[in-house]
Amino acid sequence: MKVVIISDTHGHARNLKAVIDRVWPVDALIHCGDVEGEEDYIEQLAGCPLYVVAGNNDYFSGLARELEFVLGGKKIFLCHGHSYGVSMGMERIREEGQSRRADIVMYGHTHRPYLEVGKGITVLNPGSLAYPRQFPRDPSYMVMEIDSDGETHFTTCYLK
Repeated sequence: MKVVIISDTHGHARNLKAVIDRVWPVDALIHCGDVEGEEDYIEQLAGCPLYVVAGNNDYFSGLARELEFVLGGKKIFLCHGHSYGVSMGMERIREEGQSRRADIVMYGHTHRPYLEVGKGITVLNPGSLAYPRQFPRDPSYMVMEIDSDGETHFTTCYLK
């Protein structure tokens, strides 16, 4: 199973087309929030199951603030992260994921890629496709692959 994870497109999902051209076909697309009204456009581009949550800039969105779902046998906890203080550290969001018995926690908000593979739980942020904050400031996303043995493999990818 192959899954693309994106975040923080802030109404500028134009880079998603480049991602699609690079990695499609995929089994699912996950957006960690701050879509700013482009959820229909993203769904149309994706052409696969889409999991998306509202971020702190999705003011009047009807999107869920958090989701829990299973992909490839892995329980995923998806949120934007701002409610868990991710700008200050991963402790609260990791603990929340553990309390929900999640295998993987996915969040956005910081606009910086992050991957922590720990015992029993993985915490990740794909960065931002629109406004990256890491150096160099290349838009980023992640690809998660779940192999036939149920092992997960993550790749942080950059558009240059």
